[in-house]
Amino acid sequence: MRRIADKNLAELLIQLRFTPLAKRLKQIQAAEELVGTIDPAKEYPWDFVYYKITGFMPPDQGGSYLIPGSQLLEDLRIFVTRLSTIACPSADQTVEPVYTIKEVASRLNVSEKTINRWRKRGLAARRFVFQDGAKRLGIRQSVLEAFIAKHRDLTDKAIRFTRLDDKQKRQVIELAARLAGSSSGSLSQIIQEVAHQTGRATETIRYTIKAYLKSHPEHPLARRVEGRSSAGDAQRLYELYRSGVPIKDLVERFGLSRTTIYRLINQRRALALMARRIQYVPSPEFEDPAIREQIISEAIELPSEQPDLGRLPDSTPGSEVLPAYIRLLKHAQPILASLETRLFRRYNCLKYMAVRCRQAIKLSNPSGSLLSQAEAYLAQADSIERALVAGYLRLVVAIASKHATDEAQFADLVSKGNYALITAIQEFDYTKGIRFARQTALNIAKEYAKTSGREIEITRRRAASIASMQMYLRDSADLVAVERARQGLMEVIHRELDQRQQYVIMNHFGLAQAGPKRKGKTLQQIGQELGVSKERVRQIELVALQRLRRSLSPEQFDLLTR
Repeated sequence: MRRIADKNLAELLIQLRFTPLAKRLKQIQAAEELVGTIDPAKEYPWDFVYYKITGFMPPDQGGSYLIPGSQLLEDLRIFVTRLSTIACPSADQTVEPVYTIKEVASRLNVSEKTINRWRKRGLAARRFVFQDGAKRLGIRQSVLEAFIAKHRDLTDKAIRFTRLDDKQKRQVIELAARLAGSSSGSLSQIIQEVAHQTGRATETIRYTIKAYLKSHPEHPLARRVEGRSSAGDAQRLYELYRSGVPIKDLVERFGLSRTTIYRLINQRRALALMARRIQYVPSPEFEDPAIREQIISEAIELPSEQPDLGRLPDSTPGSEVLPAYIRLLKHAQPILASLETRLFRRYNCLKYMAVRCRQAIKLSNPSGSLLSQAEAYLAQADSIERALVAGYLRLVVAIASKHATDEAQFADLVSKGNYALITAIQEFDYTKGIRFARQTALNIAKEYAKTSGREIEITRRRAASIASMQMYLRDSADLVAVERARQGLMEVIHRELDQRQQYVIMNHFGLAQAGPKRKGKTLQQIGQELGVSKERVRQIELVALQRLRRSLSPEQFDLLTR
């Protein structure tokens, strides 16, 4: 049995274990009655659930939230079962008849599996001590009658259902064999046709034929084993599923059951996951479930992503390629130092979790939930990787501009630099405390130097072209984000620093100038203006920065020292 998903309900279960027995039995009955009223398609406030079980409002009036009905129904079923295990009354002492699961199935002429399916729909059962002294799940007569009245169509259909006798089973097998001999359809199609001709449920026919073939593997019908599909068919099925084709359309198109369709799809998903190279930087904190949850659930707003960052648009070398590419950089926000470590931390943690899920997947029978979880982790990691690539694009362009002789070579170097940037992101060890931009810039520059093999003289034409591109990049900075941080920065400077400290900071970091094009003065120039030595200016600046670090947000301090 799974755990209770809602944390507050799980905590309430622990609390009610210590209540007096008589009160606990009333609370079990109240929860039992609540189960019968839940609609899986609706949502229910936590205050309502707490009140219906205990008769009181929860202590925290401001903490109410909505619980999906489907989740609440399953949670309450577990809640009632576990609480009744502790307070387990005798079935004989109950004021109304209590039936075991087997007795209910016998009275209604249905299977025990059907009763257990009904329990998931809201038929509440709890533990009682029966005459033989054993603790079993029991259903009170009033609860059973209320469920039947509420789900009349469901229960009537099950009660009217009659099982196949041996003669009817033989007729089903003979009919299936005749259909198999006269058609080339799959076993699933044959089963559907038999169900149509006999008026029986498809699953009943499927179960009957499979049970027969299990004990008679030599029967000709066994050659039509369901799900036998070529690798090409399975791959086409998987591609159609990924393109958004509904499962019901795939069932009709391939002549397979939904179960087989899902099995083939999951096997292809598993193969694709196993073939993917997932590289991450390990960290001891990933081993702690609580820290992992904190890393993954932390609210981080990703910088804007830039599409098609890995390649330049296909075109002939010349003026059409570079301006279009440079214009894309307007939308790529730079990565702040305060955000860099958090992004790399989550990026690697997500891939670590994906690897853990992958290790638990069995290729022979892959779990759909594990596959979905691993794919979700990788999708989040890919999203962070795209944001990181977009954020450091200007770095690649700046380095490429120092090694290129003309625009054609510049385009080639930028394209190579993008791939080098992606590799650097995947291999960067954020745990060492080194700034990514500093380390990556050095690696890309070395790669460019290795590629060129010689020093390139900067011609007047190249210098003018590169200067123009660098100016364009500076002008395309995110002015809104800069101005937002700058307003708060100026307020803190005027509030925390004395007049001389303000003068040093404002002039050294170019804050006296408006706009993103800041050009600060040197310490020696400031010293001459103040009539002090350069070393004294450095001391004043150091004290001022220490005071500002305590008051500025990480974004503001990054803007100041950029």
